[in-house]
Amino acid sequence: MHTAITPSTLTSLSTLMQRPTHHLTHVAFNGTKQYSWPQFRAHVFSLSQQLAIIEQPRFALCCHDSYLFAVAFMAVIYAKKQLILPSNHQPAALAELNTHFDILLHDEELHIPSSVTTINIGSLLNTQEQISLSHMVFPPLALADTELTLFTSGSSGIPKAIVKTLDLLDNEIAQLEAIWGAQLQQSHICSTVSHQHIYGLLFRVLWPLCRGRSFDCFNLDYPEQVVAQAAPNKVLISSPALLKRLHTDVTSAPYNAIFSSGGPLALAAAQHCQQLLGKLPFEVFGSTETGGIGYRQQQQSTTPWQRFTVVNIALNAEQCLKICSPFVDPLHWYQTCDHCVLIDNDHFELKGRTDRIIKIEEKRISLTEIEQRLCQLPWIDEAAVFPLEQQQRLHIAAVITLTTSGMEQLNQIGKGKFWLLLRQQLRQWIEPIAIPRRFRPIAEIPLNSQGKRLIRDLEHLFNDHN
Repeated sequence: MHTAITPSTLTSLSTLMQRPTHHLTHVAFNGTKQYSWPQFRAHVFSLSQQLAIIEQPRFALCCHDSYLFAVAFMAVIYAKKQLILPSNHQPAALAELNTHFDILLHDEELHIPSSVTTINIGSLLNTQEQISLSHMVFPPLALADTELTLFTSGSSGIPKAIVKTLDLLDNEIAQLEAIWGAQLQQSHICSTVSHQHIYGLLFRVLWPLCRGRSFDCFNLDYPEQVVAQAAPNKVLISSPALLKRLHTDVTSAPYNAIFSSGGPLALAAAQHCQQLLGKLPFEVFGSTETGGIGYRQQQQSTTPWQRFTVVNIALNAEQCLKICSPFVDPLHWYQTCDHCVLIDNDHFELKGRTDRIIKIEEKRISLTEIEQRLCQLPWIDEAAVFPLEQQQRLHIAAVITLTTSGMEQLNQIGKGKFWLLLRQQLRQWIEPIAIPRRFRPIAEIPLNSQGKRLIRDLEHLFNDHN
């Protein structure tokens, strides 16, 4: 496939654009079209010059094309503007975040609400003049003084702004290369996840740029594309949302490596991925707030997580993980809500999030435990459990997907008796107040592109009040 001569060492974001143009590197591929490193530098310089003369200071960036995204990302920074990354492209979501930015930079494919002031990146690049190489000056970036605002897609569905400085991202890129650089070498990067989130931003755009690896301009959206594009010189950046949909039994060429992040990957999905695509995925654990914390390859369901070398870990009095990390703050501890067991100084097991403990009638209820108990039953494949308030009363609701035997049982005895059967089984472990009052069987639990369950989507399934 793609061959390229690339620098043999990692470049910091601070001096990335100073990399000499004589390297015959390909930055990105769009089908048969390819973008070289000299083209990338020229595009970044041209766009930064045009953005610098615009009065407004806050620029949001939303693109389908990862190459145009990378150009605009660096151009906004060199234009000394504030950079904001909305978490998705949906018009209503962009309109909701409108107060966070002055202008939205976008590409051709995006549908923009009329209330948002926009600039089409492609149109600015199409009007660029030929620039002499000697005129393209990129001074080193002061990464600790350069901020980026990301948004989490949290379980409530309400976006939360997270401000990070570029030195934190630069530190994480260096750690990723230290762990996996030798294996990845000059592999080409394919992805099923968006660059609008920190995982995709790092793994499919910034890390490849800093190491001189090429990447695809557009997502692989379907399992069939993931299988068809597999090759030994490619790396797949993905999530549980897609990897668990690899239902085909047709094996493909192997990937060099596969990464998964954004949520828990079921053991069965990890094993099927290995059978189908030739590699057991590297699962990466972390969040927008924390950056990466640890990773594992899931040989069995109890395979522990290994901390990133530069991240120190400990537990608080409630047995929740805390970290001291150069991806957050190298001098102070950051407390998470992840209930953990420390195996040793380097390894830990995740036991669920303590912010998934609620109170009903003064009883502490673990939503994670209810999900686990449901999934132990032979009729349940997956379960998403959450509190639902209706008629001024709070109770537990469960969205479930059924196994083959579960569907057979449901059809045989009917919904009413099936729900009674589930509740009866749960009483072996769970107090009556914590047993779900309402169930919804569906074909697949809805997830966003990062593999996150959105509570709003699940709540809508109960709007009929049946």
